[in-house]
Amino acid sequence: MRRTALWIGLLVLVASAPSAATPDFPLTVRDAEGVIVVLARPPARIVSLAPSVTETLFALGLDREVVGISDADDHPAERVRDRPRIGGVVLNIERITALRPDLVVGVPSLQRDALARLRGLRLPVFAVDAATFDETLALIRTLGRITGRSVQAGRLVAGLAARAGEVRPGPPVSVYIEAWGEPLLAAARATLVDDLARRAGGRNIFADLRGYAPVSAEAVLARDPHVILLMYPGRGTVLARPGWRATAAGGSGRVYELPTALVSRPGPRVAEGLTAVARYLYNAR
Repeated sequence: MRRTALWIGLLVLVASAPSAATPDFPLTVRDAEGVIVVLARPPARIVSLAPSVTETLFALGLDREVVGISDADDHPAERVRDRPRIGGVVLNIERITALRPDLVVGVPSLQRDALARLRGLRLPVFAVDAATFDETLALIRTLGRITGRSVQAGRLVAGLAARAGEVRPGPPVSVYIEAWGEPLLAAARATLVDDLARRAGGRNIFADLRGYAPVSAEAVLARDPHVILLMYPGRGTVLARPGWRATAAGGSGRVYELPTALVSRPGPRVAEGLTAVARYLYNAR
């Protein structure tokens, strides 16, 4: 396990003012990649590399501290509209550096190589990741802790847990979750949307696969799902595929387009995603 220690920010202590330290800081914490990160004080200039991180930071009240966001960020719309952008699939390292961050938060499942490069440049990086509802709550708590917003994070998590508790799954229903249509990609185990579907009462027909996995049309037809959930706008296209109307889902028209951001971003809207998935599965019964 790597034990690289990253000192984030400059700790300025004046002998006559020992109370300058913030409660809970300095803070030592392990990130999602196993890196030990030491924070001298709550970060004042944060760059977010992913929409899920950005949404969480804003939900924690860190509007002033967020100085850079990814090109994919679109929520909350009024807050992200005028923020400096630092790239998307390809990050603009120079732009990130120019923002003088004392914390850069990224997602290793999406950006592992980029995070390694940023660390190599001695930028203050913290990695977070989540693939389930429970992991999302833990992620929010972690971001709250490292930003000095533990109280706000606790309140947010409590609200999300309460809302999730209102979802009562019924008898299992077989579901095919399509992440993309050409080529066919199924959302299988170890994806957030799969976890939400399971919580809502779904039984993923590709539970034997992992991640976003390529599948064949023949495999989908053979497993005959009762519900098809799409992570993109494409209901008409799916129903027009040869043989797909012969499935239980196609024959009954139970093909639904999910609100993609809500079921793929592990952040403060995850309970809304769970509710949406449950609504579609319940409509199928």
